[in-house]
Amino acid sequence: MSVTSIRLSNDVEAPLENLSVKLDRSKNYLINQAVKEFVARQAMEESRWSDTLQALDSVKSGRSIDASEVEAWLQSWGSDDEKAPPKG
Repeated sequence: MSVTSIRLSNDVEAPLENLSVKLDRSKNYLINQAVKEFVARQAMEESRWSDTLQALDSVKSGRSIDASEVEAWLQSWGSDDEKAPPKG
């Protein structure tokens, strides 16, 4: 485990200290959890952005599925005559 030093502003330090006492967790633990969640959220946003760019490229290339085909497929879910997913 590495050590990184940070400076916290007073408007962050005081609530962090209160939360630490309330949850009976160290400030170190709370900061690590917050950073983990932030990093995971950023990775998810990057992945979504990449997916969005790929989807836009697909649409520009004419590879899309008509909404009525998707709707018909979704409506068939759970029925005896469930349809295969539409191909694009």
